[in-house]
Amino acid sequence: MDTKSTDHRLTPTTRIFVAGHSGLVGAALCRRLRALGCENIITRDRAVCDLTNQSAVEKLFAEEQPEYVFLAAAKVGGILANQNAPAEFIYSNLAIQTHVIQQCYAQRARRLLFLGSSCVYPRACPQPIREESLLNGLLEPTNEAYAIAKIAGAKMCHYYNAQYGTEFLAVMPTNVYGPGDNFHLEHAHVVPATMRKIHEAKLLSAPHVTIWGSGTPRRELMYVDDMAEACVFLMQGAWPGNQHVNIGTGVDVSIRELAETLCEIIDYRGELIFDPTKPDGMPVKRLDVSRLEKLGWRATTNLQAGLRQTYAWFVENQDQYRRC
Repeated sequence: MDTKSTDHRLTPTTRIFVAGHSGLVGAALCRRLRALGCENIITRDRAVCDLTNQSAVEKLFAEEQPEYVFLAAAKVGGILANQNAPAEFIYSNLAIQTHVIQQCYAQRARRLLFLGSSCVYPRACPQPIREESLLNGLLEPTNEAYAIAKIAGAKMCHYYNAQYGTEFLAVMPTNVYGPGDNFHLEHAHVVPATMRKIHEAKLLSAPHVTIWGSGTPRRELMYVDDMAEACVFLMQGAWPGNQHVNIGTGVDVSIRELAETLCEIIDYRGELIFDPTKPDGMPVKRLDVSRLEKLGWRATTNLQAGLRQTYAWFVENQDQYRRC
């Protein structure tokens, strides 16, 4: 199947399926697409179409015939969630990916953009992490099940392109945060979990707040609307060849520095206590984004600005998290 047309501009009438539209990334993708004037955005709640159900996905694609697909649907979570439910993480993600990617081929979608994760790279690979590091070493044990599923999705895109001539692009985003994030204390990623802990410590006038781990690991953190912009840019851009692309800022920060920045933004003046008995995860994780920059895109939101916007959203919506 030859899909390599040079014109992939997304127009008001283009049929675009955003899988996972209600999640952090999916919602940002919808915001970006609407800002560009796209009006024919196809979405489905899980209650209507469970993407782990093959027949449900086949029915959706047969009815809607999407031309472009953003595959942002996934089972995600922080270190604790990954450790407690590895079977669920690998099953759900493999099922979603397999069904959607196959239907993109079967129903002749013009392009698919598959959202992977920076956790696909080996724990001990050279920093910053180049795309060529994939499968060159052992994975971080705390999220191995999720990473293996995402690697399978990226490779599925690669092999479909090689065999069928499709344009299925896998992207590997860094740690993403922003409005609409999951602030559940047990299941959240590092930014929302730390933000909520410090916010609640301020409300309670607590003398200190405990942060998981030693505080020394370094993480690259990206504002979600920047990531959505990069994804839409790649979807419309020149075909980069049968290779995946890192999406990130190229800048990292220690967990301690992140927590200190959040204390400043939230105006919390208590003590930060780091608990080294809790897992740190990878010691350093920063992406090499030179491939993306050569294609013509670079992030514009700095960490301070992104965290302030995220905190403002959280304060306005915190009622929904009080029982979590």
